[in-house]
Amino acid sequence: MREQYIEAVLAVADLIPPACVLSYGDIAALLESGGPRQVGAVMAAQGSDAPWWRVIRASGQAPQGLDAQALEHYRQEDTVLRGDTSPTAGRTPTWRVDMKLARWNPSEAEFDQIDAIAEGLRALDGADATMSEPHDGLQV
Repeated sequence: MREQYIEAVLAVADLIPPACVLSYGDIAALLESGGPRQVGAVMAAQGSDAPWWRVIRASGQAPQGLDAQALEHYRQEDTVLRGDTSPTAGRTPTWRVDMKLARWNPSEAEFDQIDAIAEGLRALDGADATMSEPHDGLQV
């Protein structure tokens, strides 16, 4: 995965304030690049220094396998949850982040920051596109 894409995803994740979340798809849409799987791959491989618990599945479920650690962060930040948060040893947790209430709605200034990140990524994509020229008599 391109380093620039990784940096862009992590930069957006760093902007998410406490008690708020975005889905993997939300970040892809804000960057106008990639999709939920690509954002998830970045967060899984490179997101340990970012607030990873604030980037979740669209269903409101915490990142897979990190339910207990995420729940600690959500409780510390007073993130709005729904369902039973009591310990469920050996069972899939029944709680989720309430996406309707906890989804981050950036201010205009924050959208400007996100737009700058996305524009930087688009500029690099444009530069990459011009580097590839047809060879061996191919016509455009």
